[in-house]
Amino acid sequence: MDLDAYFAEHGSGGTGPQGAGDGAAAGTKQNFRSGFATLIGRPNVGKSTLINRLVGQKVSITSRKPQTTRNRIQAVYTGEEGQIVFLDTPGINRARNKLGNYMLRAAEGTLRDVDVILWLVEPTTFIGAGERYIIEQLKKARIHTPVILVINKTDTVKKDEVYPAIDAYRKELDFAEIVPVSARTGANTDELIRCILKYLPYGDPFYDEDTVTDQPERQIVAELIREKALRCLGDEVPHGIAVAVESMKQRGQITDIEATIICERDSHKGIIIGKGGAMLKTIGSKARVDMEEMLGSRVNLQLWVKVKKDWRDSDFLLKNFGYDPKDTV
Repeated sequence: MDLDAYFAEHGSGGTGPQGAGDGAAAGTKQNFRSGFATLIGRPNVGKSTLINRLVGQKVSITSRKPQTTRNRIQAVYTGEEGQIVFLDTPGINRARNKLGNYMLRAAEGTLRDVDVILWLVEPTTFIGAGERYIIEQLKKARIHTPVILVINKTDTVKKDEVYPAIDAYRKELDFAEIVPVSARTGANTDELIRCILKYLPYGDPFYDEDTVTDQPERQIVAELIREKALRCLGDEVPHGIAVAVESMKQRGQITDIEATIICERDSHKGIIIGKGGAMLKTIGSKARVDMEEMLGSRVNLQLWVKVKKDWRDSDFLLKNFGYDPKDTV
Protein backbone atom coordinates (compact mmCIF):
# COMPACT_ATOMS: atom_id res chain seq x y z
CA MET A 1 0.00 0.00 0.00
CA ASP A 2 1.00 3.67 -0.28
CA LEU A 3 2.63 4.46 3.07
CA ASP A 4 2.80 8.17 2.36
CA ALA A 5 -0.96 8.23 1.86
CA TYR A 6 -1.45 6.16 4.99
CA PHE A 7 0.63 8.42 7.21
CA ALA A 8 -0.79 11.57 5.63
CA GLU A 9 -4.30 10.38 6.39
CA HIS A 10 -3.78 8.68 9.75
CA GLY A 11 -0.60 9.98 11.35
CA SER A 12 -0.39 8.12 14.65
CA GLY A 13 -4.09 8.30 15.41
CA GLY A 14 -7.37 7.47 13.74
CA THR A 15 -10.14 5.03 14.40
CA GLY A 16 -10.66 1.48 13.27
CA PRO A 17 -13.71 -0.08 11.67
CA GLN A 18 -16.95 -0.40 13.56
CA GLY A 19 -17.61 -3.69 15.30
CA ALA A 20 -20.25 -6.23 14.37
CA GLY A 21 -23.76 -4.95 14.85
CA ASP A 22 -22.84 -1.26 14.44
CA GLY A 23 -25.06 -0.70 11.42
CA ALA A 24 -23.54 -3.68 9.60
CA ALA A 25 -25.84 -5.40 7.18
CA ALA A 26 -25.25 -8.77 5.59
CA GLY A 27 -25.10 -8.41 1.84
CA THR A 28 -26.36 -10.72 -0.86
CA LYS A 29 -24.70 -13.93 -2.00
CA GLN A 30 -23.42 -12.15 -5.09
CA ASN A 31 -21.36 -9.48 -3.33
CA PHE A 32 -20.89 -10.73 0.25
CA ARG A 33 -17.65 -12.40 1.29
CA SER A 34 -17.12 -14.57 4.35
CA GLY A 35 -14.20 -16.60 5.60
CA PHE A 36 -11.59 -17.25 8.25
CA ALA A 37 -8.40 -15.38 9.12
CA THR A 38 -5.82 -16.36 11.71
CA LEU A 39 -3.43 -14.06 13.54
CA ILE A 40 0.03 -15.40 14.26
CA GLY A 41 3.09 -13.76 15.72
CA ARG A 42 5.47 -13.71 18.62
CA PRO A 43 4.07 -13.15 22.11
CA ASN A 44 3.20 -9.55 22.99
CA VAL A 45 3.18 -8.25 19.43
CA GLY A 46 -0.42 -7.07 19.86
CA LYS A 47 -2.60 -9.82 18.41
CA SER A 48 -5.28 -9.68 21.10
CA THR A 49 -5.34 -5.88 21.07
CA LEU A 50 -5.84 -5.92 17.29
CA ILE A 51 -8.64 -8.49 17.52
CA ASN A 52 -10.47 -6.38 20.09
CA ARG A 53 -10.01 -3.27 17.95
CA LEU A 54 -11.31 -4.91 14.77
CA VAL A 55 -14.49 -6.34 16.28
CA GLY A 56 -15.11 -3.29 18.48
CA GLN A 57 -15.36 -5.24 21.74
CA LYS A 58 -13.06 -7.07 24.14
CA VAL A 59 -13.09 -10.78 23.30
CA SER A 60 -9.44 -11.59 23.98
CA ILE A 61 -7.44 -10.61 27.04
CA THR A 62 -4.32 -8.49 27.01
CA SER A 63 -1.43 -7.89 29.40
CA ARG A 64 2.24 -6.96 29.35
CA LYS A 65 3.16 -10.60 29.96
CA PRO A 66 3.82 -12.89 26.98
CA GLN A 67 1.62 -15.88 26.15
CA THR A 68 -1.53 -14.24 27.50
CA THR A 69 -3.80 -15.99 24.98
CA ARG A 70 -3.98 -19.74 25.60
CA ASN A 71 -6.84 -20.84 23.33
CA ARG A 72 -7.86 -20.16 19.76
CA ILE A 73 -10.34 -17.33 20.28
CA GLN A 74 -12.93 -16.90 17.54
CA ALA A 75 -13.96 -13.29 17.07
CA VAL A 76 -16.30 -12.05 14.37
CA TYR A 77 -16.25 -8.85 12.33
CA THR A 78 -19.33 -8.18 10.16
CA GLY A 79 -19.56 -5.29 7.73
CA GLU A 80 -21.54 -4.41 4.64
CA GLU A 81 -19.09 -6.17 2.33
CA GLY A 82 -18.40 -9.30 4.30
CA GLN A 83 -17.77 -11.23 7.48
CA ILE A 84 -14.35 -12.18 8.87
CA VAL A 85 -14.04 -14.87 11.52
CA PHE A 86 -10.75 -14.24 13.32
CA LEU A 87 -8.77 -16.89 15.17
CA ASP A 88 -6.59 -15.21 17.79
CA THR A 89 -3.97 -17.83 18.54
CA PRO A 90 -1.39 -18.11 21.31
CA GLY A 91 1.94 -16.55 20.38
CA ILE A 92 4.12 -18.94 18.41
CA ASN A 93 7.09 -19.73 20.62
CA ARG A 94 9.13 -22.80 21.50
CA ALA A 95 7.31 -24.88 24.12
CA ARG A 96 8.74 -25.48 27.61
CA ASN A 97 5.96 -27.60 29.14
CA LYS A 98 2.74 -29.40 28.18
CA LEU A 99 0.77 -26.16 28.30
CA GLY A 100 3.36 -24.65 25.97
CA ASN A 101 3.00 -27.62 23.60
CA TYR A 102 -0.78 -27.18 23.62
CA MET A 103 -0.46 -23.48 22.81
CA LEU A 104 2.05 -24.11 20.03
CA ARG A 105 -0.15 -26.75 18.38
CA ALA A 106 -3.16 -24.44 18.69
CA ALA A 107 -1.30 -21.67 16.88
CA GLU A 108 0.30 -23.77 14.14
CA GLY A 109 -2.83 -25.86 13.61
CA THR A 110 -4.79 -22.87 12.33
CA LEU A 111 -2.49 -22.38 9.34
CA ARG A 112 -4.22 -25.20 7.47
CA ASP A 113 -7.79 -24.20 8.27
CA VAL A 114 -8.13 -20.57 7.18
CA ASP A 115 -8.48 -18.41 4.08
CA VAL A 116 -5.96 -15.74 5.13
CA ILE A 117 -2.98 -15.68 7.50
CA LEU A 118 -2.13 -12.41 9.26
CA TRP A 119 1.41 -12.29 10.59
CA LEU A 120 1.89 -9.48 13.11
CA VAL A 121 5.37 -8.03 13.62
CA GLU A 122 6.82 -4.90 15.14
CA PRO A 123 8.25 -2.03 13.04
CA THR A 124 11.92 -3.02 13.20
CA THR A 125 14.50 -4.35 10.76
CA PHE A 126 15.78 -6.85 13.33
CA ILE A 127 14.40 -10.30 12.56
CA GLY A 128 15.12 -12.28 15.69
CA ALA A 129 15.01 -15.97 16.53
CA GLY A 130 11.27 -15.88 17.22
CA GLU A 131 10.48 -14.38 13.81
CA ARG A 132 12.91 -16.80 12.15
CA TYR A 133 11.04 -19.67 13.77
CA ILE A 134 7.73 -18.41 12.35
CA ILE A 135 9.29 -18.02 8.90
CA GLU A 136 10.53 -21.60 9.19
CA GLN A 137 7.06 -22.85 10.13
CA LEU A 138 5.38 -20.97 7.27
CA LYS A 139 7.83 -22.38 4.75
CA LYS A 140 7.62 -25.89 6.21
CA ALA A 141 3.82 -25.89 6.05
CA ARG A 142 3.99 -25.44 2.25
CA ILE A 143 0.58 -23.87 2.26
CA HIS A 144 -0.92 -21.76 -0.52
CA THR A 145 -2.89 -19.56 1.85
CA PRO A 146 -2.17 -15.84 1.30
CA VAL A 147 -0.10 -14.28 4.07
CA ILE A 148 -0.64 -10.62 4.96
CA LEU A 149 2.23 -9.03 6.89
CA VAL A 150 0.79 -6.65 9.47
CA ILE A 151 3.35 -4.24 10.88
CA ASN A 152 1.83 -3.23 14.21
CA LYS A 153 2.69 -0.48 16.70
CA THR A 154 3.37 2.13 14.01
CA ASP A 155 2.37 4.75 16.58
CA THR A 156 5.60 4.00 18.49
CA VAL A 157 8.04 4.90 15.67
CA LYS A 158 8.61 7.54 13.03
CA LYS A 159 7.32 7.00 9.51
CA ASP A 160 10.83 6.57 8.09
CA GLU A 161 11.40 3.59 10.37
CA VAL A 162 8.53 1.61 8.83
CA TYR A 163 9.95 1.50 5.29
CA PRO A 164 13.15 -0.40 6.26
CA ALA A 165 11.06 -2.90 8.26
CA ILE A 166 8.94 -3.59 5.18
CA ASP A 167 12.05 -4.15 3.05
CA ALA A 168 13.59 -6.49 5.63
CA TYR A 169 10.55 -8.77 5.82
CA ARG A 170 9.80 -8.62 2.10
CA LYS A 171 13.10 -10.41 1.46
CA GLU A 172 12.07 -13.33 3.68
CA LEU A 173 8.65 -14.30 2.29
CA ASP A 174 6.33 -13.56 -0.60
CA PHE A 175 3.50 -11.66 1.09
CA ALA A 176 0.10 -11.10 -0.50
CA GLU A 177 -0.11 -7.70 1.23
CA ILE A 178 1.88 -5.60 3.69
CA VAL A 179 -0.21 -3.33 5.90
CA PRO A 180 1.11 -1.02 8.65
CA VAL A 181 -1.33 -0.46 11.51
CA SER A 182 -1.64 0.63 15.11
CA ALA A 183 -3.88 -1.71 17.08
CA ARG A 184 -3.69 0.67 20.04
CA THR A 185 -4.99 3.74 18.19
CA GLY A 186 -6.86 1.98 15.38
CA ALA A 187 -4.83 3.70 12.64
CA ASN A 188 -5.20 1.97 9.24
CA THR A 189 -7.21 -0.95 10.60
CA ASP A 190 -9.97 -0.10 8.12
CA GLU A 191 -7.44 -0.70 5.31
CA LEU A 192 -6.53 -4.03 6.90
CA ILE A 193 -10.18 -5.11 6.84
CA ARG A 194 -10.41 -4.25 3.14
CA CYS A 195 -7.25 -6.23 2.39
CA ILE A 196 -8.49 -9.31 4.25
CA LEU A 197 -11.89 -9.26 2.51
CA LYS A 198 -10.19 -9.35 -0.90
CA TYR A 199 -8.98 -12.89 -0.19
CA LEU A 200 -12.20 -14.35 1.20
CA PRO A 201 -14.61 -16.38 -0.93
CA TYR A 202 -18.10 -15.14 -1.74
CA GLY A 203 -20.80 -16.65 0.42
CA ASP A 204 -23.26 -16.28 3.26
CA PRO A 205 -22.06 -15.22 6.73
CA PHE A 206 -21.25 -17.94 9.25
CA TYR A 207 -22.71 -15.95 12.15
CA ASP A 208 -25.51 -13.42 12.53
CA GLU A 209 -24.44 -9.79 12.44
CA ASP A 210 -24.69 -9.28 16.21
CA THR A 211 -22.19 -12.03 17.04
CA VAL A 212 -18.70 -10.92 18.07
CA THR A 213 -17.38 -14.19 19.53
CA ASP A 214 -18.29 -17.87 19.80
CA GLN A 215 -16.73 -18.21 23.25
CA PRO A 216 -19.08 -19.33 26.07
CA GLU A 217 -19.76 -16.67 28.70
CA ARG A 218 -18.09 -18.82 31.36
CA GLN A 219 -14.85 -18.91 29.40
CA ILE A 220 -14.89 -15.16 28.81
CA VAL A 221 -15.53 -14.59 32.53
CA ALA A 222 -12.58 -16.84 33.41
CA GLU A 223 -10.34 -14.99 30.96
CA LEU A 224 -11.37 -11.59 32.32
CA ILE A 225 -10.37 -12.68 35.81
CA ARG A 226 -7.05 -14.03 34.54
CA GLU A 227 -6.37 -10.78 32.68
CA LYS A 228 -6.91 -8.67 35.79
CA ALA A 229 -4.76 -11.03 37.85
CA LEU A 230 -1.90 -10.78 35.35
CA ARG A 231 -2.14 -6.99 35.29
CA CYS A 232 -2.43 -6.54 39.06
CA LEU A 233 0.30 -9.02 39.97
CA GLY A 234 2.84 -7.68 37.48
CA ASP A 235 6.08 -9.65 37.81
CA GLU A 236 5.38 -10.94 41.33
CA VAL A 237 3.85 -14.22 40.20
CA PRO A 238 5.00 -16.21 37.14
CA HIS A 239 2.63 -16.77 34.27
CA GLY A 240 1.42 -20.11 35.68
CA ILE A 241 -2.09 -19.17 36.77
CA ALA A 242 -5.44 -20.43 35.52
CA VAL A 243 -9.04 -19.62 36.42
CA ALA A 244 -11.90 -22.09 36.88
CA VAL A 245 -15.48 -20.78 37.03
CA GLU A 246 -17.21 -23.02 39.57
CA SER A 247 -20.74 -21.63 39.13
CA MET A 248 -22.56 -18.88 37.26
CA LYS A 249 -26.23 -18.28 38.07
CA GLN A 250 -28.72 -15.53 37.32
CA ARG A 251 -30.66 -14.10 40.29
CA GLY A 252 -33.04 -11.44 39.01
CA GLN A 253 -30.88 -8.53 37.84
CA ILE A 254 -27.76 -10.00 39.49
CA THR A 255 -25.36 -12.65 38.17
CA ASP A 256 -23.74 -14.70 40.92
CA ILE A 257 -20.30 -15.99 39.91
CA GLU A 258 -17.98 -18.21 41.91
CA ALA A 259 -14.47 -18.72 40.54
CA THR A 260 -11.11 -20.05 41.66
CA ILE A 261 -7.68 -18.75 40.68
CA ILE A 262 -5.23 -21.66 40.36
CA CYS A 263 -1.53 -21.16 41.02
CA GLU A 264 1.46 -23.51 41.27
CA ARG A 265 3.04 -22.65 44.63
CA ASP A 266 1.97 -21.85 48.19
CA SER A 267 4.05 -18.67 48.07
CA HIS A 268 2.14 -17.54 44.99
CA LYS A 269 -1.16 -18.05 46.79
CA GLY A 270 -0.18 -15.58 49.48
CA ILE A 271 0.81 -12.98 46.91
CA ILE A 272 -2.44 -13.37 44.97
CA ILE A 273 -4.53 -13.01 48.13
CA GLY A 274 -2.42 -10.12 49.45
CA LYS A 275 -2.35 -8.59 52.90
CA GLY A 276 -5.78 -8.88 54.42
CA GLY A 277 -7.11 -10.10 51.07
CA ALA A 278 -6.39 -6.72 49.43
CA MET A 279 -4.91 -8.05 46.18
CA LEU A 280 -7.67 -10.59 45.60
CA LYS A 281 -10.26 -7.87 46.26
CA THR A 282 -8.58 -5.59 43.70
CA ILE A 283 -8.51 -8.34 41.07
CA GLY A 284 -12.19 -9.08 41.69
CA SER A 285 -13.24 -5.43 41.57
CA LYS A 286 -11.49 -4.79 38.25
CA ALA A 287 -12.83 -8.00 36.69
CA ARG A 288 -16.35 -7.19 37.88
CA VAL A 289 -16.42 -3.94 35.87
CA ASP A 290 -15.77 -5.75 32.57
CA MET A 291 -18.15 -8.57 33.47
CA GLU A 292 -21.02 -6.19 34.16
CA GLU A 293 -20.44 -4.44 30.85
CA MET A 294 -20.38 -7.77 28.99
CA LEU A 295 -23.35 -9.38 30.79
CA GLY A 296 -25.48 -6.26 31.10
CA SER A 297 -26.27 -6.96 34.74
CA ARG A 298 -24.83 -6.47 38.21
CA VAL A 299 -22.29 -9.12 39.19
CA ASN A 300 -21.74 -10.69 42.59
CA LEU A 301 -18.25 -12.21 42.25
CA GLN A 302 -16.75 -14.58 44.80
CA LEU A 303 -13.07 -15.48 44.30
CA TRP A 304 -10.90 -18.15 45.90
CA VAL A 305 -7.28 -19.21 45.38
CA LYS A 306 -6.03 -22.82 45.24
CA VAL A 307 -2.61 -24.38 44.71
CA LYS A 308 -2.24 -27.10 42.06
CA LYS A 309 1.46 -27.81 41.79
CA ASP A 310 2.86 -28.23 38.27
CA TRP A 311 -0.60 -28.01 36.71
CA ARG A 312 0.92 -26.88 33.42
CA ASP A 313 2.48 -30.33 32.99
CA SER A 314 -0.64 -32.31 33.95
CA ASP A 315 -2.80 -33.61 31.09
CA PHE A 316 -5.75 -34.03 33.48
CA LEU A 317 -5.55 -30.52 34.91
CA LEU A 318 -4.92 -28.90 31.52
CA LYS A 319 -8.11 -30.50 30.21
CA ASN A 320 -9.95 -29.55 33.39
CA PHE A 321 -9.00 -25.89 32.90
CA GLY A 322 -10.15 -25.88 29.27
CA TYR A 323 -6.91 -26.63 27.44
CA ASP A 324 -7.80 -29.92 25.78
CA PRO A 325 -5.02 -31.21 23.49
CA LYS A 326 -7.69 -32.77 21.24
CA ASP A 327 -8.88 -29.26 20.36
CA THR A 328 -5.64 -28.61 18.46
CA VAL A 329 -5.84 -31.67 16.24
